[in-house]
Amino acid sequence: MFKELLQLVVLLTVIFDPPASFVVFFSATKDMIGIEKKRIATLSIFIAALISFIVLFAGPKVLVLFNTSIENFKVAGGIILGILGIKMALGHSLTNVEKMKPDSARAIAAIIGTPLLTGPAAITAILISRNDYGLFLTGLAIFIVLLCIGILFYQASRIHRFVGKTAIQVISTIFGLVTLAWGVMFIRTGLGI
Repeated sequence: MFKELLQLVVLLTVIFDPPASFVVFFSATKDMIGIEKKRIATLSIFIAALISFIVLFAGPKVLVLFNTSIENFKVAGGIILGILGIKMALGHSLTNVEKMKPDSARAIAAIIGTPLLTGPAAITAILISRNDYGLFLTGLAIFIVLLCIGILFYQASRIHRFVGKTAIQVISTIFGLVTLAWGVMFIRTGLGI
């Protein structure tokens, strides 16, 4: 059970991509006061958790609603993960932070919560993980990953001073390669190869 939980935490960490979310969060909130930063962090995590757990609990119904199978979702999710992994590995921005206005806290939180943290790749990974690992382990992994991201956001100023932008970019690139590998795996298992 611990091995499966660890695999899920790694998968969801890679897909939720804390370094990219952190860069967006830090850039969008760097001129804000502490209490405003914490409010955006809390709202971002709340939005991501809400979407994640709705998908987790309604998973099979989502498949029935769209008249598709888990195998089709694996192939589609693998393609999305592949594209996302390539963008991350090449250092392309996943969102355009410059267009965000510092005074729009809810908009910033919404963009970080979704699609950055819980976009199509995360939704697909949650559906597939629920099918492959079960409701409890997937839910626990989501909780652990979002808790760590919340801590990361709350300590953003300290972490940015300690780590620096280059290290965050290197980590994001590595996560991109891992995301691409998971995408290939999802496509292969969806096609039964």
